[in-house]
Amino acid sequence: MTYRIPSLQDIEKAHKRIKPIVHKTPILTSKNINEISGAELYFKCENFQKVGAFKARGAMNAVLSLSEQELSKGVCTHSSGNHAQALALAARENGSKAFIVMPRNAPEVKKNAVFGYGAEIIECEPTLQARESTVEKVIKEKGATFIHPYNDYRIIAGQATAAKEVYEELDNVSLDYILTPVGGGGLLSGTALATKYISNNTKIIGCEPEGADDAYKSFKTKQLVPSEKPNTIADGLLTSLGDKTFDIIINHVDQILTVSDDEIMEALKLTWERMKIIIEPSSAVCLAVVLKNKSLFINKKIGIIISGGNVDLAKMKF
Repeated sequence: MTYRIPSLQDIEKAHKRIKPIVHKTPILTSKNINEISGAELYFKCENFQKVGAFKARGAMNAVLSLSEQELSKGVCTHSSGNHAQALALAARENGSKAFIVMPRNAPEVKKNAVFGYGAEIIECEPTLQARESTVEKVIKEKGATFIHPYNDYRIIAGQATAAKEVYEELDNVSLDYILTPVGGGGLLSGTALATKYISNNTKIIGCEPEGADDAYKSFKTKQLVPSEKPNTIADGLLTSLGDKTFDIIINHVDQILTVSDDEIMEALKLTWERMKIIIEPSSAVCLAVVLKNKSLFINKKIGIIISGGNVDLAKMKF
């Protein structure tokens, strides 16, 4: 296991490790959305990734880093959705078993997908304490290796590969900003590290719902503020930062900006209508931030990582 902040070499190794299995997702542009935003936007479409989210990268890197003995006993985690699917797939692809602790109120579409990848689901109450205590019980009973959804350097190194691909593909474009959603912080911290190593002049912005703004508060106060009773349509961004992701974000991210649920849904609708691609609300926060802060981003070149496309259509209110 990596016990230090991933270096460029760690990210490169992670990329080489997962490349044969995960998708190299496309980068799309929209002339129409560029005109509306007044900026030049490049969307890294991780909604086309395996399991429909960037989480496949980190989970695959973590599982491929395990020993044969660890793989034989399986892996476990707690997750409301995308990491659960990602770990279930990574375990299946590597001949291992996944035990997934999920809150009872997790979207059915995500529960069904996790089950479809062959994982065993253990339901718990929708609190962090319930998640963690249930995982501890699974580890004790099964001897499985715990893979944290985001607060794990193997996960962070894997998530960093999405931004690495952005800079490799857009090597002739000097990005002014790169934006990612922030929940637990795995994608944002991985993106921040990749940017520091590969494109140091690009500024990094985390994007967060107003109803789950613990990362914004943590960033402003320079102290880890837990998420308490988060309430947002962006169900993938309900979690608090971890100590590892917080440390990287505090040191390498330039800004965290927030948007309302109404602004998120407007950005989601715009993406569906103009780009003809399905993204989940958590993915729409970045475009919402750009549209809300036009004066900051006017005439800038901006990379946006679309984190996923696993939508619970029953919850969509257009």
